[in-house]
Amino acid sequence: MDIKTFSKRLYPLILLLAIFIVWKIRQNNTPKLQMVEVTGMTMGTIGYSIKYFNEDGHSYAAEIDSLLKVWNLSLSTYIPASEISRFNSGTGCFSFESEYFYPVLRASREVFEKSDGAFDPTVGPLVNAWGFGPDKSMAPDSTKIDSLMVLVGYDKIHFDEDKVCKDIAGIKLDFSAVAKGYAVDVVAKYLEDKGIEDLLVEIGGELICKGTKPDGQPWRTAIEDPQVGAYERKVLSVVQLTDRAVATSGNYRNYYVVDGQKFVHTINPATGYPIVHNLLSASVFADNCMIADAFATAFMVMGVEKAKAVLEKDPGLDAYLIYSSEDGGIQTYVSPGIADKIEQQHAEK
Repeated sequence: MDIKTFSKRLYPLILLLAIFIVWKIRQNNTPKLQMVEVTGMTMGTIGYSIKYFNEDGHSYAAEIDSLLKVWNLSLSTYIPASEISRFNSGTGCFSFESEYFYPVLRASREVFEKSDGAFDPTVGPLVNAWGFGPDKSMAPDSTKIDSLMVLVGYDKIHFDEDKVCKDIAGIKLDFSAVAKGYAVDVVAKYLEDKGIEDLLVEIGGELICKGTKPDGQPWRTAIEDPQVGAYERKVLSVVQLTDRAVATSGNYRNYYVVDGQKFVHTINPATGYPIVHNLLSASVFADNCMIADAFATAFMVMGVEKAKAVLEKDPGLDAYLIYSSEDGGIQTYVSPGIADKIEQQHAEK
């Protein structure tokens, strides 16, 4: 073999070797994303779990804790000096002091209107009267309910970007139905502002997922079986999530029984009484967790068919509804937007 022929055969091998070496160098120099996990407590007794990926593995644990404390000082009804507590104890208007009060008022108005009043942040006095708040009394009489109904109605609340006002001095706001979802959004935005694209923020079971895991796989969340005991957990389905939030509301854990009658914690703002229908759990999917949280509560008030009607009108919403059948079993309704995201399904559709 002459030198010229040998060179022609050797050249492709040298080229391949060079390409391999360059690829290897780039692989070694490409920063590897590190997973950071932050856990803690907020709102007194609510746990949170936050996972995100970045190159330096920096933890924002202290910053997140401080952020949630500031948020709590605005909207916690258990803190006497909070903005919402001072509004509730006042008789007229209250000027906002933080950035957190106005957005929740605005989002609540949206869901209040779209749900025909099924979601109502003024329903708190009724919730307390039925024993699901600080006052643990049970089954109030109709006279008590009628007197409290005067104080219920989000249409009696008026606000702009600077202040919020009430029509009647005794009206109180309570955003506990959306508190966890709203806090999820606040933390997620903070991390996104830090340049983090792949994250999962979960507070008290409500969560939002952004981006994917480093391997490109979507985040996953579990839908729990509402028929198990109060202290048990059984996964009914697993749902893939990318750039979506989910919040769940249900009546299968927070209830009491008096003289054989079951009273659940979801109160119908239109009647003043606990709801009575077959919807056991509503998991709502939306672009932000506060809206998902609010609609999950609204759907539990509305029931299956009315919830479906709302879903048909709003393309930004999806839901996984679990309800009891006439024979005592459970059935599910999965809206079309998430049907292909279900990895496992154990209940009858």
